[in-house]
Amino acid sequence: MVLRDILKQIDELQNEINSYRPLSREILKQLKEYYRIGLTYSSNAIEGNSLTESETKIVLEEGITIAGKPLKDHYEAMGHSEAFDYLFRLAKSKTISEKDILNLHKLFYYRINRKMAGKYRKTGVFITGSEAVLPPPSKVKPLMSEFADKVLQLRKQYHPVEYAAVIHKDFILIHPFEDGNGRTSRLLMNLALIQGGYEIIIIPPVLKNEYIQALRLCDKGNDEMFIKLIAGLEIESQKDYLRLIRTMLQK
Repeated sequence: MVLRDILKQIDELQNEINSYRPLSREILKQLKEYYRIGLTYSSNAIEGNSLTESETKIVLEEGITIAGKPLKDHYEAMGHSEAFDYLFRLAKSKTISEKDILNLHKLFYYRINRKMAGKYRKTGVFITGSEAVLPPPSKVKPLMSEFADKVLQLRKQYHPVEYAAVIHKDFILIHPFEDGNGRTSRLLMNLALIQGGYEIIIIPPVLKNEYIQALRLCDKGNDEMFIKLIAGLEIESQKDYLRLIRTMLQK
């Protein structure tokens, strides 16, 4: 299916979702917690975190550590959850500042490495399995300033879901942090979606290889597969969102 048709389907589903709005505060609270668990689990799992979805839920809701699981995995879950809350504080804005990006990374990462949380890398990095040549540390700050400056332009240029995918892709190709770039990029993508009134995208760990391969094509200047993948995932999220709304509205 061509991208234009996928985006048309997204718009049709979004119109259906909007017909249920405004939703009650209680329903919105339940939806937020549903996506907090799902996004935290999936985004961390893609990066090798060993917590299952049910274990992630226990850690976040009950504050209980899981026997036999690394402390770092618990820190990643708690940090991601705090960064998730920050997305909603930024939701009313129509832009994404460099400070917002640094704060997202700091919230996610400070339990793991307080010294590097919210700080750009000072060393060269590479992406395992990728031929992409990432910018040296000396270019990270100017590239991130440029990235933040062009956010509004990109928002006007693309469909909101396409824009969210482009934000994700552009950020990853800078790779501004020593660690946590993948999770920060997915948080930024979802911030863009929330700001545009669209639904949070959860990338299932089962699609990890497909997701990584699509990102690798972006290294070579071919963005279409990645944008189509993200758009397809938005459709799945919209369908799930509609299912949840209808379930909660049943009498």
